[in-house]
Amino acid sequence: MRVINWADLDGEARTALVAREATARAMFDPALGDQIRALVDDVAARGDQAVIDATKRFDGVTLEPGSLLLGPAEIAAGADQTSTEVREAIAVAIQSSREFNQAAAPEQQWRKTMSEGYEVGEKITPITSVGLFVPAGKGSFPSVLVQIGTPAAVAGVAQQLVIVPPDPATGSPDPAVLEVARQLDITQVLCANGPAGVAAAALGTESIPQVVKVVGPGSPPVSAAMLECQRRGCVTQMVLGPTESVIVADRSADVDRLAADFLNEAEHGPDSSAFLITADADLVQALGDRVETRLAKLPAQRAEWARIAITDNGGVVVVADLAEAAGLVDEIAPEHVQLAVADPEALLGSISHAGEVLLGQGASFSLANYTVGVPASLPTGRFARVSSGITVETFLKRTSVAKLTDAAAETVTDAALKLAEHEDFPAHAAALRARRP
Repeated sequence: MRVINWADLDGEARTALVAREATARAMFDPALGDQIRALVDDVAARGDQAVIDATKRFDGVTLEPGSLLLGPAEIAAGADQTSTEVREAIAVAIQSSREFNQAAAPEQQWRKTMSEGYEVGEKITPITSVGLFVPAGKGSFPSVLVQIGTPAAVAGVAQQLVIVPPDPATGSPDPAVLEVARQLDITQVLCANGPAGVAAAALGTESIPQVVKVVGPGSPPVSAAMLECQRRGCVTQMVLGPTESVIVADRSADVDRLAADFLNEAEHGPDSSAFLITADADLVQALGDRVETRLAKLPAQRAEWARIAITDNGGVVVVADLAEAAGLVDEIAPEHVQLAVADPEALLGSISHAGEVLLGQGASFSLANYTVGVPASLPTGRFARVSSGITVETFLKRTSVAKLTDAAAETVTDAALKLAEHEDFPAHAAALRARRP
C-alpha cells in the first residue's frame, strides 16, 4: 500500500498522480488505433466472415457461419444453465435498477408559456436501437447487462442487441448474461470477439442488424473500437473502464470496512486504480495492517491485481483537511467515490466530478455495483468531469417544440431580424418580414 503526503508533491507530481496517463496511453495508443481501424475496415468489407475470423484469431473460438446471432430459443437454452440462486439475484438487481431508472426518467414532454400565444418545450422519445457490450475477458459479468440493459428497457428502446465474447472453454456466451437477456426480454445476442462485435453492430452485416448507438465497459481494444465506430456515425458512450475508486475517510470510519472497500474495486485488474484520502495520519497505520490481512485472503491473481491498484495506480493520500480531500476528489474525477466520514451529506456539496458518490459506509461499492439500483457503468479516466453514468437518459433523445401566434412572434421578430442581417442571411430576414402586414 503506497502512502503519499499530498503536501510533499509539486505540481507536476500531483498532475501525474491524478491523470492516470498509463490508461489513457493504452486506450489512445496509435498502434492499437491502427490495428482496430484495420479490423473495422475488414468488418465493413467482409461482414460476418471478418467477425468469425477475428473471433478465431483473438479469442481462440471457431464459430460457424450463421451462428453469430442467437435468437430467443438459443438465449433460453443457454440461460437455462444458470443456477436458481443466480437467477433470483439477477431478478433483484433488475428490479432495483428498474425502479431507479423509472424515477430518473423525465416526462415524455414538457411545455412552458413564455408569454401569451408563445410556447416552447420538448418531446422526449427513445432512440431506435442500441448495442449493449458485455465484457467477458476476466470472468462472468451479468451485472453489466443489468446495468446497461435495464435503463434501455425503461427508456423503451425497441431493438436491443447484446454483444458478448464467447467463453474460450465452451465457445458459447456466458449463461448468466443470457439469463439477464431473457429476463429483460432481449431477443438478440451477438456472440463474437469484442472489437469485431462492436464494429459489426455499428456498421451492420449480412446477419447482424445495425444499431445507432453502442454502450458498455470494455478493454482498451473495445474502447478503441467504439471510438473508431463513432468516427463512422455510430454514437458511443465515453469512457467506461478500467475501474477506479476513491474513499474519503476520517476518524469516524470503521477501519475494517475501509480496508474491505479499499480493495473492492482494486481486484478488477492491473489497470484498476484505488485511492483512499484522509486527513487522519493515525488511520493510515491501522489501515495498512488490515489491508495486508485482507490481501492475504484473496486468490493470488486478484491479490496481485489489487496490490498494483493500491500502489502503482493509487494509494493512500494524506491531506490537510476534508476541504482539500474534496478538491482532490474533483481533480481525480473518479468513477466511484465513498464518503466514509462523520457528515457525508455536508461533504457531498463540495464534490462535483464523480460518476457516483456513496454516502457513508453502509453504501458499499459492492452493493452499488450489484443490487442498489444506481448505475454502475460509469465514466472513468476523468471523463466524470464531462459525462455521466448509463441511465435511462442515455437512451433518450429530445426534440424541441415551439408554438407562436403571429402576435406573439412579433415580440421577438425585431431581434431576430437584426441577427439575420448581422449574419448576412437575407432569406432569413425575408421570411421574418413576410409575416408582417
